This record gives sequence, C-alpha cells and structure tokens, in this order.
Amino acid sequence: MTRFSRRGLLKTGVAASVLAATGMPLAAAPKRGGRLRAGLSGANTSDSWDGRTHSDIFMVASGVGTVFDCLTEVGPNGSLRGELAESWEVSPDAKTWTFNLRKGVKFHNGKDFGADDVIASLNMHVAEGAKSAAKPIVSAIVEMKKITEHQVQFALDAGNADFPYLMSDYHILMYPAGMVEEAIAKGIGTGLYAVQSFEPGVRMVAKRVDDHYKGDSAGFFDEVEYIAINDTTARMNALLTGQVDAINRIDFKTEALLKANPNTRVLEVTGNQHYTFPMLSKTAPFDDVNVRRALKYGINRQEMVDKILLGHGRVGNDTPIGPANQYYAGDMEQLSYDPDKARFHMKEAGLTSLDINLSASNAAFEGAVDAAQLYQASAKGAGININVVQEPADGYWSNVWLKKPWCASYWSGRATEDWMFSSAYEAGAPWNDSQWDHPRFQELLVAARAELDTNTRREQYHEMQEILRTDGAVIVPMFANFVQALSNKVATPDTVGNLWQMDNGRMSERWWMA
Repeated sequence: MTRFSRRGLLKTGVAASVLAATGMPLAAAPKRGGRLRAGLSGANTSDSWDGRTHSDIFMVASGVGTVFDCLTEVGPNGSLRGELAESWEVSPDAKTWTFNLRKGVKFHNGKDFGADDVIASLNMHVAEGAKSAAKPIVSAIVEMKKITEHQVQFALDAGNADFPYLMSDYHILMYPAGMVEEAIAKGIGTGLYAVQSFEPGVRMVAKRVDDHYKGDSAGFFDEVEYIAINDTTARMNALLTGQVDAINRIDFKTEALLKANPNTRVLEVTGNQHYTFPMLSKTAPFDDVNVRRALKYGINRQEMVDKILLGHGRVGNDTPIGPANQYYAGDMEQLSYDPDKARFHMKEAGLTSLDINLSASNAAFEGAVDAAQLYQASAKGAGININVVQEPADGYWSNVWLKKPWCASYWSGRATEDWMFSSAYEAGAPWNDSQWDHPRFQELLVAARAELDTNTRREQYHEMQEILRTDGAVIVPMFANFVQALSNKVATPDTVGNLWQMDNGRMSERWWMA
C-alpha cells in the first residue's frame, strides 16, 4: 500500500482508507463554571450568523468557535480531527470522499443533525447570488449524495488530497436543513453554546448547552460574553481594569504594561498570520508587473518587523506560505529593500515617478497605519509617492477591502498550501483580494491539489511561491505572531492553536476559569 502523508493523517492506496478522528486531552482536568468575557476586535454592525460572510475574529470565535460546528476541526497541535464527522474514507484518486457523521447530535432548536443538513449547508455556498469566501471549496464538489442518515458522499471535479482539512473552514458551518434562514436569523447551530443575545458589532452572549455531544471534554464555561472592542487601547484598558478576561491583538508598544500587571499575562503563539498590502491587479497602475516589482523593492521589510511587530514575527517574502506549512520554500531568495532596483522597474514601466493612494486602518492589523507610513517613507527614495489614506475602522472590511485599489490587510494563514492559495490566490475566488490571475500559477494550483507524491508536490508549491514573489500583486512584508492577553482568572491548555487568533477562535470550548 502506498501512503500519502499530510502531517501523517491522509493515507491512500489500492482500497479506500478510513481516517478516524479522536479528541485531544487537555493539560489538566478543568472544572466547569464561570463566565468568559472577551474583548475582541474585528466586529462590524453588518455582522450576522451567516458563516459565508464571517471575516474576522469576533464572528469566527462566535460562530465556529462557540455556536456552530463544522464537519472537521484543526486541533491545537495542527492535526486534523472530526467534529460533526467521526471518520472519512477516500478513493485512490482522492476524488471521492465519504464522511461518516456523528449520531445523537442535535441543533439548539431540538432538530436531529444528519446528512440532509450537511448537503443543505454546503449548497448555501454555491447558491445563485451567494457571496461566500468558501465558494471555491464547495464549487469543486460536483455531486453530494446522501448514503444514509449519517453518511454522505462527495464527488469532486478533481482529486484533492486536502479535502477533509477544507471542511474545517470557519465559513462552512452546519445549519439545519429546511430552516437555514431561521438559523441565520437566530443563531441556531450544534455548538457547545446557544445564543442568548446578539447585537451585531456590539456584543454576543451564549449559554452552555446541557448534554452536548462533546460531553465534559470541552466547553467549560457556563456562559461566554464577547464584547466588540475594535480600538486597541480600549481593549487593553478593559483587560487591565477587569472589565474583560481576555483580549486579542495587543498593541506591542504597550506590552510592557500588560507584563508588569500581576493580574494579567501575555500569550504568544507563532503561526502563519501575515500582514499584507494587496493591490487590485486589473486596475492601473497595478496591472503593470514592473510597477508591482518596483513596489516590492520599495518596502523595507526588516524595518517593519522591528518597528511594527517589535520583533514579534519575521520578514515576509510576498508569499502567504510560512514555516508552519509543510512545503514552505525557506531557501527562496529573499526580497530586500533596494531603491535602485525599484527605480529600474519604474523605468521599465515607462515611469520616472508614481503617485498612488494606500488605504489603511488599524482594523486591518495593529499598526497598519504606521506600517503604511513607513512604506511611504522608504518608497519615496525610489520616486514612488504614496499617499496614506487613513480609513475608519468600522466598515473597513465592507467598504475598503476588495474595493479600494490598494489597501492594508491581513490573513491568519491556512493549515495547507492549497487551502491558502485557493482562498486568496485562485482566479475568481471571492477573497482573491488582488484579482490576480497568472496562467502558470493556476495550472500548478490544480496539479498540486490532486498530487499524491510528496516530492512532486513540494516542487510545485515551491515554484508557485517563486511566481508570487516575482510577479504577484500582494506585498507580504511580515509574518506576525498571534499575541493575545489574558487575566490570570483564565486557564489554557499547554498547547494553544496557531491557525487563528485566540486558540483557533475556540477559546470558549478549550479554556476554563482557573
């Protein structure tokens, strides 16, 4: 039997194989009780329980982390395990996947969970007129078949060795069939906590569900309250004054204050989170590859790591793939600040100078405005005049990102290369925030997705990273650690997830009151 390794999880051969999913023991035996109060950024007045629209930590943590479930889940150590699926089987060509669903699971309104709910929940993402960041994932499914009440089979248009990972995407929440609109309106899921109240852009309160299918192994709080605090200083003050028990995305400039306080601690995790400056590649002047190359040499990456991250990260190379990924091209030549090369590419574009706007807000990432101003200063030496437009935090993701020609953004990274590329770089993907379409890159994307040989896959992903570094339309100057802060009243497992902020957004089910 031949084996294909994806962090030791996927096995294929002559016959289909079964991937069993087991839970992860916690470092200690936490006790139930208490109310977790978290101050979170990334909230908007347009937020809803429609997982297709979730884009930042407030709704990610409220959705997949608290009220809803997915078929699979990425554990704190990066391994894949089942959530509403217990196990799955794959055909030798990785095109047919059969998921065995958990029995005895109920939605918060009492409806039993089964295969019909899976099919209805996935069809939401490809419905006519639907705007979903997970559309590229679901549109690859050419047929969904209900085998039994607790078994569903997916036929893909092409082999995808990472398909079970994709089913953990926080957009692909499970809703009750026949009442999806009601579930979106009220927040009806199968998660550990049921919604008590929800004010979009303000607050979410949920209560622990009795007799949940996860039993006593997760969900230790009686209640959770997520408070929208988009301002970084306000978040820190809320923690220091005891108004909340945990906050995400601390301001590195004030980290010393948090560390000096005996009642709080800083929790830092290294992952693939990266800060970016995507440009709409179909809009002038960004449609000229030489303009993009000039901008790549006009930024001082190390300065940003030193001054924006204060050392809590590393230099980026204009690719979203980082050291936590299996096929990270760590030996690829690093782009560095070089005004002479920037001027050369400006000349190749027929320009002696360039005047452009860069939209930024700290809603994109903490320090985004300062980072844009650093970029402005370094690019000036190459004849590139960047006008930094400070955008309001509220509505940034709906009014600026994907709409303004050049802006600040961030990505948490993804567990697999294909997941990251198909989310943000595949032609036509809703969240391709540069609208970039490179024929060779797209060709490799499809080929690598179905490739089962590890060495061939590595070569393909390395070439894709080189294409992005040279010709891509997204500046990735730095990878940033996840840095959050907690009250000493809150305890965490020894291993905290590094796929998303706040323990992969699942703090409500993994943390407990100390």
